Amino acid sequence: MSDKYNVEAAEILASEAQHLPISEAAPIYEQLLATFPTAAKYWKQYVEAHMAVNNDDATKQLFSRCLLNCLHIPLWRCYIRFIRKVNEKKGVEGHEETRKAFDFMLNYVGADIASGPVWMEYITFLKSLPAVNAQEESQRMTAVRKAYQRAIVTPTHHLEQLWKDYENFENSVSRALAKGLLSEYQPKYNSARAVYRERKKYVDEIDWNVLALPPTGSQKEELQWMAWKRVLAFEKGNPQRIDSASSNKRIAFTYEQCLMYLYHYPDIWYDYATWHAKSGSIDTAIKVFQRALKALPELEESRGAIQPAKKIYESLLGDGVNATALAHIQFIRFLRRTEGVEAARKYFIDARKSPNCTYHVYVAYAMMAFCLDKDPKIAHNIFEAGLKRFMHEPGYILEYADFLSRLNDDRNIRALFERALSSLPPEESVEVWKRFTQFEQTYGDLASMLKVEQRRKEAFSRTGEEGTSALEGSLQDVVARYSFMDLWPCSSNDLDHLARQEWLANNVNKKVEKSGLPNGTGLIDKGSTGPTTISNPSAKIVLPDTSRMVLYDPRQKPGGSGFLSSAPAAVVPAISSSLSTPTAKLVGGGSTNTLDEILKAAPPALVAFVASLPSVSGPSPDVDVVLSICLQSNIPTAQADKSTTLPTPGTSELSGSSKSHPIPNAKSTRDRQTGKRKGQEEDDTTTVQSLPLPRDVFRIRQLQLQKARGGTSSQQNGSVSYGSAISGELSGSTS
Repeated sequence: MSDKYNVEAAEILASEAQHLPISEAAPIYEQLLATFPTAAKYWKQYVEAHMAVNNDDATKQLFSRCLLNCLHIPLWRCYIRFIRKVNEKKGVEGHEETRKAFDFMLNYVGADIASGPVWMEYITFLKSLPAVNAQEESQRMTAVRKAYQRAIVTPTHHLEQLWKDYENFENSVSRALAKGLLSEYQPKYNSARAVYRERKKYVDEIDWNVLALPPTGSQKEELQWMAWKRVLAFEKGNPQRIDSASSNKRIAFTYEQCLMYLYHYPDIWYDYATWHAKSGSIDTAIKVFQRALKALPELEESRGAIQPAKKIYESLLGDGVNATALAHIQFIRFLRRTEGVEAARKYFIDARKSPNCTYHVYVAYAMMAFCLDKDPKIAHNIFEAGLKRFMHEPGYILEYADFLSRLNDDRNIRALFERALSSLPPEESVEVWKRFTQFEQTYGDLASMLKVEQRRKEAFSRTGEEGTSALEGSLQDVVARYSFMDLWPCSSNDLDHLARQEWLANNVNKKVEKSGLPNGTGLIDKGSTGPTTISNPSAKIVLPDTSRMVLYDPRQKPGGSGFLSSAPAAVVPAISSSLSTPTAKLVGGGSTNTLDEILKAAPPALVAFVASLPSVSGPSPDVDVVLSICLQSNIPTAQADKSTTLPTPGTSELSGSSKSHPIPNAKSTRDRQTGKRKGQEEDDTTTVQSLPLPRDVFRIRQLQLQKARGGTSSQQNGSVSYGSAISGELSGSTS
């Protein structure tokens, strides 16, 4: 197979192997089981192929390889068939061997939800045993009773049938004794039945036919992983309230079954091993880790087994040629903990000769010598030795600079930065320049600070990373200079403004679409030495193109000819901005002539309302403020009699309908206002913005909409205000 974990190819091979002689099929099965060691169905096919030719020795060997790692009921029932076949002619001795095989099987898979047929088969086998005398008959009845009593407290698919069989069995033996035994086990049976119903909900989510594959992130794999996690959590909760030993046995069984299908998931292995360790079974946890080949040395070391742990490290490292840097670091730490400083030093000398030794090994050992051994001189020598090899690594330069900062060695820090910047290419020196600038801003004087900032700009200007204005002074440099950690000398809005202005300045000569401009906050990198911008904000944040938005009304017919359906997308914001600047052009592309025509066609109340809206600073206004203004505004109406009508959203301008709403005159509107006290004159100088906000704007608006829909017409209420031009709804003002 070209793809090792190709499921379709594996199924084809398994199907072909079934029709081949065992001598030819055996290599195919071995290949499949090397890739899928927990595939119980392949093991079962392999075993049955040997059983078909009566190859008992090979069959026993296969069962010894697969049974304990594949807790699968069909495979175990195949095992029982083989045992019964081998021992059927051995008389009493054969019966005893078969009984032991049943006990062995039920000890491992008796808790399976599908183990009901196994219990039934076991009970039938016990009933079939010959009894020569009364003592043997009594022993047989006792064995059958114990088997029934174990089966009826195990949540399985056949639990109700087993209970009925148990009732019949006890009544057939002794009705007097049956009454007491059945009343004793009835609550236990009821508890097992309730647990079975809950367990079945979780088990039904599991696909029992999948093969164990490495995780690829597919949705099906994630669903299976989540389903097994839920089953494990359910079993750990001990829903049946059984004793701790039985509960732990059931949890271990569930983990083993889970690993048959999630064999390549490290988190399952780790959870299983740590669960054993927390339960006090360190030896069992080590065996689990041995099977997983992960994280074993820690457990060996934790129980004082230093030499076994060291052998495991050495087996992982091999000859050191293919060992990773992380493996070297962990072994150095292990040697320092267990054998002392000298052993760690000797291994470091050998490890740095490895071709896979990175600068991380130098940093780890140097900081170990500095922090744990309290020897700054050795740590300094290690960093210097590594500098000859890793001068081209910015990460190593920064770690070395941090070490020198702990020594308060500002002279060598500056020398380190100068040496590194003289050898590093400009495109790789960004972080080094940033740290150098930060160092001078924190510990240097003003002259050195300005000098480093200027040198940094000159270096970046040669690479074109900061555009043509790289040599010019920037307010952002001042902001970064006087900031500390997460403290800034200006507000977040100011930082956002600076970031936007820098982005615009860097792209002033480029043809940038409007939708590409950064809009809103989130462009400041407050973790760096200054407020830097994202050069390509669209790569991280996808912003909508508001210039292409269209007004939505559910009652609007396609192809309508009203002014809202034919106007450009940005008519409403264009009106607001054009009232003060009549020469401005619309965002959608219309001219001032088009605007004048729209204003003439628009209802006077709508035009007056838009004109009364406050100015907004920023990309979007506060929604609560806008709603409060809508609720508290008194829209002036046209000077007309009662028969005067104005078009509203949702009428002929939107849907082509000829309906219209009459607008009462201004006098009647003012007379019916209920929000004013008697004798109190209206203050015409009070602006909309100075009015207090309602406590719950959304609830007030909902109540008004309910009243409007409940039959309250515009003639019965106070002043009429047009609803949102986007939703096309009307609302009657009651304020």
